[in-house]
Amino acid sequence: MSVLLEVEGLTRHFVTRRSPFGRPLATVKAVDGVDLIVPAGSTLALVGETGCGKSTVGRLILRLIEPMAGDIRFEGRRILSFGEKELRAFRREAQIVFQDPYSSLNPRMTVGELIAEPLALHDIVPAPRRRDRVAELLSLVGLDPRYGQRYPHEFSGGQRQRIAIARALAVEPKLIVCDEPVSALDVSIRSQVLNLLAGLRKRLALTYVFISHDLSVIKHIADRVAVMYLGRIVETAPADELFANPRHPYTRALFSAIPIPQPHSRRQRQLLEGDVPSPLSPPTGCHLHPRCAHAIERCRLERPALVADQNGHATACHRWRELPALSGLGEQEAPGPRLEGLMSEFTRKPGVGANAVAATLHSRGLNGVPERR
Repeated sequence: MSVLLEVEGLTRHFVTRRSPFGRPLATVKAVDGVDLIVPAGSTLALVGETGCGKSTVGRLILRLIEPMAGDIRFEGRRILSFGEKELRAFRREAQIVFQDPYSSLNPRMTVGELIAEPLALHDIVPAPRRRDRVAELLSLVGLDPRYGQRYPHEFSGGQRQRIAIARALAVEPKLIVCDEPVSALDVSIRSQVLNLLAGLRKRLALTYVFISHDLSVIKHIADRVAVMYLGRIVETAPADELFANPRHPYTRALFSAIPIPQPHSRRQRQLLEGDVPSPLSPPTGCHLHPRCAHAIERCRLERPALVADQNGHATACHRWRELPALSGLGEQEAPGPRLEGLMSEFTRKPGVGANAVAATLHSRGLNGVPERR
């Protein structure tokens, strides 16, 4: 499989405060030396907490923000060296779907005008055929072609995101950066949009960089996952491998926090201490060391390199080989016998309300938590 996108040493800092003479006094290290490889036709998921730099990486890849250092190669071409004409051509090959469909669509333009605009800018379709092409794109994303005469405020969030996807597809791109495209949508609508994106990828041979903080979404759409923490990639691996065998303490903590859809189930928790450090003054060495229970002096002094094994599973941790294997990640445990018996007692009594159940559980010292075995 050929490589479509390569990112090496990508760096971007933002000055948040300057002296009266213009000297930087405070700088946010939003992206701090990121390396990524995205094969053609695949989906790379970029995950991490809010504020870790995921969206900034997406914008840097498309040169919506200019990096301070690093290199970005698209089909082997260095896009940071592109002039105005080359960059305009690159815009046709790489598009973005933003997080908020309520603010990413111009409310003064009809849906047809929004989708036809990139067709006109890149002179892809002659003017007489643009209306037909808009109708084709609306049908492609599951919307009625007649919606082209309406305005964005007349649609639901899921429909607006479909319109944004149609606009991105109008220029027939090879790469689409999906910047948390379902996080602003209702849970019932998310699966529809995700299925749409997955279907379009197969049908049109698209490549995605999918940015999200929702691991349950990532599991079903990504081929490969890169985990970010405070502007750095801490682990990257094929999606199945990462979910089965997370190595970095931060990745383990993220995965162990995924809710289990069973009220009385437990899993082995991997807890991090304290709060996320400020990106204005990140810790030295490994950024995670103030919160990591496995940190040693080397972690405080030396930045760990992102080292890959023969399977392509890369981890930026000095001690990952010494950490015990996780047990029970994703496994579920049945309710304890005391709680199970008590609940069956209540089910035999009609008319017992939830408050009565909770009060009885509390009085017996159970609180809805099964006994440890």
